[in-house]
Amino acid sequence: MNYLAHAYLSFHNPDILVGNMISDFVKGKKQFDYPDTVQKGIRLHRAIDTFTDQHAATKEAKQYFKPAVGAYAGAFMDVVYDHFLALDSNELSATGWKGFAEEVYLQLAAQKSILPEKFSRILPYMTTQNWLVNYRFTTGIENSFNGLARRAVYLSGSAQVFALFTEHYSALERHYRDFFPDVKKFAWSHLDTLLIQ
Repeated sequence: MNYLAHAYLSFHNPDILVGNMISDFVKGKKQFDYPDTVQKGIRLHRAIDTFTDQHAATKEAKQYFKPAVGAYAGAFMDVVYDHFLALDSNELSATGWKGFAEEVYLQLAAQKSILPEKFSRILPYMTTQNWLVNYRFTTGIENSFNGLARRAVYLSGSAQVFALFTEHYSALERHYRDFFPDVKKFAWSHLDTLLIQ
């Protein structure tokens, strides 16, 4: 899952949010440098990623992108899931998503002193460009795809995968609908287990 889903699946817990958002920037034993609840957020992020990768809907949806991006199909699906989550009025209204994004930015900024350096560098861009809200728009998805392609080792561009996203939009939305209630239930249960440990 990408930033919006990991933020949302932190369930308004500021320390869990920090851990959930920084997990990809924290390698190995570095996770133990953080406060206990932030460590639990890091572990929640990793459990969500494993659940997502193993879910039947994700496995099916990735097949649309594999011919174009191979092993990176999962990374592009993470962005696709954020797009449909940002449009999901069963979770929040458009206004609600805007308020939620502002809450996330404020909570992350309040804990800037403990954020990994690389994440600290992207946070101002995430905030000023309002990434969490802009996942609603296909232009935001296109920008995210471009960013993924720039960071990938062997991808020359994202135009082909964006064309596939557009072509299979309705099917991808169905896969999101099949997937998100399951990951939300899983994350809530897993977080509950982590917090009582």
